[in-house]
Amino acid sequence: MGIFNKFPRTFWAANVIELFERWAWYGFFMLFANYLTGSSDMGGLEFSQSQKGLLMGIGTGILYFLPVLTGAIADKYGYKKVLFLAFCIYTSAFILLPLFKSYIAVFLMYLYLALGAALFKPIISATVAKTTTEETSSIGFGLFYMMVNIGAFIGPMVTLLFKESSYLIFYVSAGIIALNFIMLFFYKEPGREKNKNKENLLQTFGTIFRNMGSIVKDTKFLVFLIIIAGFWTMYHQLFFTLPVFITQWVDTSALYHFFSKYLPFFSANYSPAPGVMDAEFVTNLDAMYIILLQIVVSSIVMKMKPLNSMISGIVVCSFGMALTFASQNVLFTIVAILIFALGEMASSPKITEYIGRIAPADKKALYMGYSFIPVCLGNFFAGFISGSVYQNMSDKVMIVRDFATQKGLQIQDGLSTNAYFEEVARQVNLTPQELTNLLWDIYHPSRLWIVLLGIGLLAALALYFYNRVTSKK
Repeated sequence: MGIFNKFPRTFWAANVIELFERWAWYGFFMLFANYLTGSSDMGGLEFSQSQKGLLMGIGTGILYFLPVLTGAIADKYGYKKVLFLAFCIYTSAFILLPLFKSYIAVFLMYLYLALGAALFKPIISATVAKTTTEETSSIGFGLFYMMVNIGAFIGPMVTLLFKESSYLIFYVSAGIIALNFIMLFFYKEPGREKNKNKENLLQTFGTIFRNMGSIVKDTKFLVFLIIIAGFWTMYHQLFFTLPVFITQWVDTSALYHFFSKYLPFFSANYSPAPGVMDAEFVTNLDAMYIILLQIVVSSIVMKMKPLNSMISGIVVCSFGMALTFASQNVLFTIVAILIFALGEMASSPKITEYIGRIAPADKKALYMGYSFIPVCLGNFFAGFISGSVYQNMSDKVMIVRDFATQKGLQIQDGLSTNAYFEEVARQVNLTPQELTNLLWDIYHPSRLWIVLLGIGLLAALALYFYNRVTSKK
């Protein structure tokens, strides 16, 4: 316990701030895909899957690109001031976002929210780095990532309790992020380097983009970043696509009846209707698995070379993600998410470790700063997969409309997505679940697993050859 006394107060304040921020972010983000595409009678906006993919892909991709600039802003004007600005944007964005219903307005508000997240993102990790020493950095960053995962798990579990009102989902996140205004009183500005050249902000941005040019010249590093973008493309389907797929296709009744019998609190609070569990409750098991098993997995792979661990992890992760889309059985989905999580735990932490190893001694901070590039690209590509690709292969809304047209059914205009589906079921003398099963057998929406497995295995194969080539040098 003595090592914990070596951390300054700002270290602990930064970790609590991170906990609240991740709680607020994942509290809405895990539910966001279904909010954008869900039926209007359930509070959804009924955007198309393509619109959802474009919005989430571009918006979240920009979020991960901006920190290279916002980090410079924080260094110039001070961490505490920029944190205050970030929380102001965050809170106002969460309050305002549910007030807009048109696609363009929601898109712009999400970009505004992403700006707040981008201002926040580089500061806390920099604070942890500056408030730890060589002796305490390992346990310090371990505590930091534990806070990330705890926040990611708690967030959806809390906001799902308020799912009856889409407004409340965002307002809960606004309230949680607002707690960080209080935490700023305990946050002391860590030492930061002054700009010795006294550059103005535009000049600093110019230097950043020149540095980006030097990164591009490092072919080995650039190829690695592009390959890892494939991993993040597959990984982000956990948030972009899987909640929608479970809502549309997976029969969660077995899980509902289990909780109803043994743990009724969960069936009472995480069920949108009798016999159905919230899709986000199921996908959130990924965060729970990480909290429970990360130390075990890390101890297993700690002696492996980073690239070998990444390759193995990406392969496991790819099969796990593919399997989540392969069945209507929720128990199968739960096991698949566990497989995915095991691969994630083996691969994701090793990416940062590897970048730190290959970076030139005098450019480690620069290289670590640009490790966001594959995450950014992965979000852009993930948006396309969860948008146009999912809409054409697996979207239940498009499939049932095609089915109704083929059957020559006459459905009145103006119905919500759910009402339309129920009317089609009524006209063909089937229950909604029976119609879902029939569409599953006819249209095979599970085919999406082939696409996701292909992306993941291609990334792993490319990383294997990358390892073979670079290890000879």
